[in-house]
Amino acid sequence: MRAFWFLAAFLAAWPAKPIEPAFQHSDRCMACHNGLVTSSGEDVSIGFSWRASIMANSTRDPYWQASVRRESMDFPNVRAAIEDECSACHMPVTHYEAKLRGRPAEVFSNIATEDGVTCSVCHQISDQKLGTRASFNGEFEVDAPKSKQEHPEYGPFEIKRGQQRIMRTSSGGFLPTEEKHIRKSELCATCHTLYTTARGPEGGELPEQMPYFEWLHSDYRDKQSCQDCHMPEVKEETPIAKVLGEPREGLHRHVFIGGNFFMEGMLNRYRDELGVVALPQELNRASRETVDLLQAKTARIAIDRVSVTGGRLMAEISVENLTGHKFPTAYPSRRAWLHVTVRDRNQKTVFESGALHRDGSIEGNDNDADPAHFEPHYTEIDRADQVQIYEPILKDPTGKVTTGLLTAIGYLKDNRLLPHGFDKNTADKDIAVHGAAEQDADFCDASDRIRYSIALEGGQGPFEVEAELWYQPIGYRWANNLKPYNAAEPHRFTGYYDSMAADTAIVVARAKAIK
Repeated sequence: MRAFWFLAAFLAAWPAKPIEPAFQHSDRCMACHNGLVTSSGEDVSIGFSWRASIMANSTRDPYWQASVRRESMDFPNVRAAIEDECSACHMPVTHYEAKLRGRPAEVFSNIATEDGVTCSVCHQISDQKLGTRASFNGEFEVDAPKSKQEHPEYGPFEIKRGQQRIMRTSSGGFLPTEEKHIRKSELCATCHTLYTTARGPEGGELPEQMPYFEWLHSDYRDKQSCQDCHMPEVKEETPIAKVLGEPREGLHRHVFIGGNFFMEGMLNRYRDELGVVALPQELNRASRETVDLLQAKTARIAIDRVSVTGGRLMAEISVENLTGHKFPTAYPSRRAWLHVTVRDRNQKTVFESGALHRDGSIEGNDNDADPAHFEPHYTEIDRADQVQIYEPILKDPTGKVTTGLLTAIGYLKDNRLLPHGFDKNTADKDIAVHGAAEQDADFCDASDRIRYSIALEGGQGPFEVEAELWYQPIGYRWANNLKPYNAAEPHRFTGYYDSMAADTAIVVARAKAIK
């Protein structure tokens, strides 16, 4: 009788019609898509690479969790709508299935059990609406299956009928289907193009993350897709599946390599508390590959001219963006800056601008010292308390500086380095340059050139000029503005941040000159 009652209750709770489309857990994919080794011996296993990525851990991301909690505390009357909005890209399975049921997605009730962006999310996105405003903010479309045994999962390769049956049987009805849109940047743009609606009484909209439009306005649109850089191609024939897989050209590594080495390190250090599945060595590798990419393919820095006249050293420094979008791009907590040092013949420092403190703050940066202010864009620097920082600074409806995404309506400053081919004079307002950089003739698609005029104060040459470009995924102010929020998630993240503050930033490019 008790068993009958349990079965009846279970069936009563089960929907009369199963919600379609269904999403499969990525564990089901790993059995066949791990164990992939190239002829030269490199392990390019799709599942192992993916589970160490930020994509796989987007739900576990403690900074995202803290930020969602902060926004919902700022606007408690629309908490449900905020959680639903923020779940779209970080918890796409929860969000999409909640949408199909006609209700908002809940963030904090699902975090403990959910992977982030899973295999069957990306590989079920159809080509409907791609590249249009209707597809952004995670509003991708998934084709409804023809039957329970025909969930199309899209990939770039043609799959023989017999091999299709193997996957359909082992995965519970998911059918590998060749579709070329899986290689297009527009697929990535669904979640990496975000417009945020301000929740204050004045309303307003913020173009929060625009890497797709930055790329589209650059020379890279005709040269490289998002996948070409962030999922590097294996340069030899490799099977895409361990079971009856045939060697194929064009397999892309599922590393989803980006710029957030700091979060990869945090996920590894606090793996047990955050429920991270990837092994420590996998996260170490992911972090190392991220740093390698940043230091090899992000930017170049050069000291173009140095002269010493009348007790002053004059130097021109240029920084070139090598990426296909602004650098830094996407989430506005990211910043890059110039650390410039001049030493005399005895290696005594006679000038320094942009030194990084162990707490993650930058010496001389007005915004790190005071959340109400920010460092302007410079064409010339002549004091040690001035520092060139490439960053977005958000404004609220009153024109004040904010790090609240649902408070912000625009930018007070955006001088992030532009990609090649990006004409700032014709750029759409959503990807425009803001602040003094807009009028700076030396800030263009090729590079930013800045002059340093330094008083030598009796120092004797020859003088060594060293210029470094530093990069930090989560800036000091963005982390520390979470501290006043009395909730578990902000407290946890800021504790993590403080414990790792000395490792928040890296040098991505360096140059030296002697005069």
